[in-house]
Amino acid sequence: MTKYIFVTGGVVSSIGKGITTASLGRLLRNRGYRVAPLKLDPYINVDAGTMNPFQHGEVFVTEDGAETDLDLGHYERFIDVDCSAGSSVTTGKVYSR
Repeated sequence: MTKYIFVTGGVVSSIGKGITTASLGRLLRNRGYRVAPLKLDPYINVDAGTMNPFQHGEVFVTEDGAETDLDLGHYERFIDVDCSAGSSVTTGKVYSR
């Protein structure tokens, strides 16, 4: 049976939600669980690459060319998974469909 874990921390940036999620994913993977991280962002923009770097910070480019939040880079390194454009969902993506 599929189980979900949500890591939330409000809208405050840089408090460690991404690192906590990546670390938790690694611990679960070490215990034999299959882990598939998904980043949900409230941005109206379609992706992080279309935002001002002073507002958002650095972006992480996935192997399929998607410009996403830097947290996906943490997920790839910590959990040893390949993230794609589908690993990052923004409000802008939802509204554009």
